[in-house]
Amino acid sequence: MKKFRKVLDGLTTSSPGATISSPSCGSAAGTPTAAPTPKEIDVQETLISENFQLCKTVRHGFPYQPTALAFDPVQKILAIGSRSGGVRILGRPGVDCYCQHESGAAVLQLQFLINEGALVSACADDTLHLWNLRQRRPAILHSLKFNRERITFCHLPFQSKWLYVGTERGNTHIVNIESFILSGYVIMWNKAIELSTKTHPGPVVHLSDSPKDEGKLLVGFESGTIVQWDLRSKKADFRIYYDEAIHSVSWHHEGKQFMCSHSDGSLTLWNLRNTTKPFQVTFPHGETHRKSISKFLFFFHNSEPFVIFSGGLSYDKAGRRPALTIMHGKAITVLEMDYPIVEFMVLCETPYNNEVQEPYAVVVLLEKDLIVVDLTQSNYPVFENPYPMDIHESPVTCTAYFADCPPDIIPILYSIGAKHKKTGYSQKEWPISGGTWTLGSHTYPEIIITGHADGSIKFWDASAITLQMLYKMKTSKVFEKAKPGEGRAAELVEEDPFAIQMVSWCPQSRIFCVVGISAHIILYRFSKYDANTQIVSLEVRLQCDSEDVISPSENENNPCFSEPGSHSPQPHHHHQQHQHPASPGSRTPEGIKDSIPCLKVKDRAVRVPPGYQSELVIQLLWVDGEPPQQITSLDINSAYGLLAFGNCNGLAVVDYLQKTVILCMSTLDLYGSTDPYQRLTRSPRRNRQSTSEHVSKFNYIPLSPCSAGKPRIPMGPEGPRLTRRGPGRPPFRKAQSAACMEISLPVSHTEESRENSFTRSRSSSVSSIDRDTKEAITTLQFGESYGRKNDVLPTPCLWVGTSLGVVLLIPMSIPTDQEERMDEPVTMGPSGAVLMLKGSVLRFSFLDCMGALIQSPYEVWRDCNAPEDPDRPRRRKLVHFSPSSSQDACGEGHLAVVCSERQAKVFLMPSQSCLFVHNITESSFVLRADVVSVCNSVCLACFCANGHVMTLRYDFRHSFEVII
Repeated sequence: MKKFRKVLDGLTTSSPGATISSPSCGSAAGTPTAAPTPKEIDVQETLISENFQLCKTVRHGFPYQPTALAFDPVQKILAIGSRSGGVRILGRPGVDCYCQHESGAAVLQLQFLINEGALVSACADDTLHLWNLRQRRPAILHSLKFNRERITFCHLPFQSKWLYVGTERGNTHIVNIESFILSGYVIMWNKAIELSTKTHPGPVVHLSDSPKDEGKLLVGFESGTIVQWDLRSKKADFRIYYDEAIHSVSWHHEGKQFMCSHSDGSLTLWNLRNTTKPFQVTFPHGETHRKSISKFLFFFHNSEPFVIFSGGLSYDKAGRRPALTIMHGKAITVLEMDYPIVEFMVLCETPYNNEVQEPYAVVVLLEKDLIVVDLTQSNYPVFENPYPMDIHESPVTCTAYFADCPPDIIPILYSIGAKHKKTGYSQKEWPISGGTWTLGSHTYPEIIITGHADGSIKFWDASAITLQMLYKMKTSKVFEKAKPGEGRAAELVEEDPFAIQMVSWCPQSRIFCVVGISAHIILYRFSKYDANTQIVSLEVRLQCDSEDVISPSENENNPCFSEPGSHSPQPHHHHQQHQHPASPGSRTPEGIKDSIPCLKVKDRAVRVPPGYQSELVIQLLWVDGEPPQQITSLDINSAYGLLAFGNCNGLAVVDYLQKTVILCMSTLDLYGSTDPYQRLTRSPRRNRQSTSEHVSKFNYIPLSPCSAGKPRIPMGPEGPRLTRRGPGRPPFRKAQSAACMEISLPVSHTEESRENSFTRSRSSSVSSIDRDTKEAITTLQFGESYGRKNDVLPTPCLWVGTSLGVVLLIPMSIPTDQEERMDEPVTMGPSGAVLMLKGSVLRFSFLDCMGALIQSPYEVWRDCNAPEDPDRPRRRKLVHFSPSSSQDACGEGHLAVVCSERQAKVFLMPSQSCLFVHNITESSFVLRADVVSVCNSVCLACFCANGHVMTLRYDFRHSFEVII
C-alpha cells in the first residue's frame, strides 16, 4: 500500500540555532528549529506538495519468478507472467511495459487475443482477467472469478469468441470473450469420460480445437484419458485411456494425428483412424531412469517431423543441467540451459493451426533468463537478447545513478561497447519486433552503473523506457591470476575477491574509480584509442592495533604522526622491486608475508583496447597477519586531480596526477586538539618500519597536539574487525555506522549531548564489543569551500564525515599552473573545524546564498592517447563553479547542507554557524540522502530503512513524505 503524507510544521524560530562547537543542536523528532537567518540570505522557496508524487514508471531487469509465456504471432509481442502477479509485455527494443494484478496472485497462464490488442490472464486465485493493450497504459477491462472450481488450463482459438477453461475437478467451462461471462455450456467430466467409468480422470491439463474442425474440442486429463468432444452434438467422438499420466498434447496441422508427452519420458503418436492404441511410442532419451517430458510441440518442417520438448533426460548423470531437445527427422540436438525451464513456445509465421507450421524460432523462458533459439540454422544459434535480462548475470553488489550526463557520453560508450560484443549469435534480427515507441521530448541523458560480484562493471543507458547496456569492463584484468594456495585474497573473502563495493564517476572528465572488496581501488581513464600501458601501483598502510598506550610526552615532537609506520604510504611503480621489511613485532611466524596487498597487480606493460583503461591501483596492506579493513568511503575530483578514501582506521588522499599519497592519517589524528570526545584510544604501532624515505615525498601540514588537555586512558585488546560479507551479500554500509569508539563525555554535557554522540547501537542491546569498534570514515566530498572561519575566499577543501556524526574540514593548497601542478606538491591538513550531527554522516551538498546548488569543479575530458596536434597543445581545461556567484546580493559565503542517518543541518560558511536543524527520524534511520533539483528549486531527499522517502525544503519547515 502506498500512502502520501504531507507534514507542515510552521515553526520557523522556535529556538535559537546552536553553534557548531556544541553537539546540543537538536530538537524533537520531526520538529525543525531555526536560528535567525541573516538578512542577506533570502532563499526563495517554490516547492509545494503537488511537486512530489509517487508514480509507476518502469521496471528494469528480468521478471522475478516467471510462471507463464504468450506470443502474438501477428503483432509480434511477447508477454511474461510472474508469481507475484506481474505481467511484462515486450516488443522491439524499447517497447517494454509492466502491468500488475492488484490481487498479487500468481499468473498461471496467458493467452493473447491474436491481432486484437488484448490479453487474457488466468491467476492462482481462480480469476480470469481481460487486459486492454490498445491504450497508453494497459488496464483490465473485465474479470471473472471462479468460486467453486480451480482453474488449471485455458485455450482461446484464433479468431474465436469462446474461451475454454479447464478445472481441477475435470470440468470444462466456456466463457464469452466479448461479454466475459460464462456461457452456461459446461462439459462435465463424467459425461466426457463415459458414465459407466467411476474413476475420476483428474484435472484438465490440455484443451485444443481440432485443425480440421473448430467444433471439435480435444480434452486431456492428467490420468492419461483423452476425449474429443463434439461441441455441437454435445457428445464424445472418441475416448482414449492410457496408463501413463499426460503432461501435454500437440496436433499435427492436418488434424489427423496428435502427439502426447507422458510422465515416463515417452512420446505417443495417435492416429484418429484407430484410437485404441498409439500409432507410435518413442523414448527419445532411452527407456531407463527417465524424467517426464513436461512439454513438447509437434510440427512438420521441410516435410520432416519436428518435435521440440523439455525434460525426458535420464537421472543417472550427475550434475545434468536443464535441457531443451530438438528432434528434426532422425537428428536429435540437446540444448543445455543455465537455469530450469519454466515454459517454451515456438514462433511461426501463421496464426492458423490448420496451415503448415514452419517454426523459425523457439522462445525459452528460464527461471532467470529468456533465450530465443534460431531454428532456421542447423547449429541452432541463439539470438542476442536486446532486453536488459542479464542485470544479475553476476550478482549486482553496488549501483550508481547519474542524470544530466554530457550528451555525447552515451553514443561514445555505446560505440566502444559495440566493438566488444560476443560472437556466435544468430545473424538474423531479433524476432520479437512488435510495437512502436518514441523517446519523447522530456528525456535527458541518464546512466546507471552496476558493479558485480565477479568484478565486472556495466554502464546502462536509462534515458528511455528500457535499459540498454552500453559498455562492460572487467576489473579482474588488472590483476594476475592467483595460483592455488597463493595470495591472501582468499583469506579476506570466501569467494569473488574482485567484487565491487562502490564506484565514483566524473562524467565530464570521464575519470572512473572502483573500490573492490579486497581493499583495492582502481582508477580508469577513458580513451577512444588502444594503448600500451604500464599500471602504477600504490600501497597504503592504514591499520591500527592496541598494544601500548602513547602518552602525550611521547608525541610532543611529532604529535599527530606519532607512529608514521602504522599509516605510512608506500607508493611505487609496480614493475620496480620494492622490499617490505618484516615487522619486528609481527604476531605471525612468517612476518615477511606482512605489508603485502591482497591481490597482485600485473607487473608488465599490457595492450588495452579503447574504452576505460586502468592507470592506477591503490591497495591497502596486511599488517601483523591482519587483513586490511574494507574501504567505506570514496570521492574523486578531476579538477584537483585528487582521490580520497577512508575506512574504519583512517583517511588517505592520493594525487593521481603525480601518483603519490599526500595524506595518510588515522581518524583520531584528524581531530588534533579539536576532538569533541574523550576516548579510550587505540595505540598506533611504534617502530614497525622506518618511513623517513617516504615522508620526504609527501607534504603534511603540522597539526596541533592530538592529546592537548585530554588524557588518554589505556584500553583492552582490540575488538573484532567489521564483518566481511561475500560478494553475493554486499557489505551493508549502515551496519558500520552503528559501531563507534567508546566515548567518555564531560560531566557538564547534557543528556542530549550524550545522545548526540551516537554511542548506542540501533539494536536494543549494546555489547562492549559493539562500542569498542572504530570510528569509520563514512563519506567524503571535494569542493570549493571555506576550511577556516577567517577565510575570505573559497579554496579547495575536503569535507570528511564519520560514523560518530562528526564533520571535519581539510583545506588544501593546489598549484594552479599546469606545469607546477605536475611537479609541485599538494599540501593539505585538518583545519580544526568540527561540526556535529546525530548519527553517521551520509552526504554533503553546497548551495549559494540564493539557494542554488553548487556543482563541484571538474576537468574537461581530453583523450590522453589521441595523436599529438601541434596547433592544439594538450592542456588541462578546468571548470569551476564559484560559491560566491551571488555575493553582490547576498554577501560572501555559501550554505553547506549536511545529512546524517538521523539528522540534517544547514551551516553558513565560513562562519560555520548552524542555521537550521531537523531530526529526520527517531524510529528508523536514513539509508541514502542527496540534495536534488526539483521544479527549479532544491530539496533534500532521504530514503529511510522503513521504506519512507522524505523530501525536505531548504529551511526544513516543510517536508513531504511518501510511504513505499
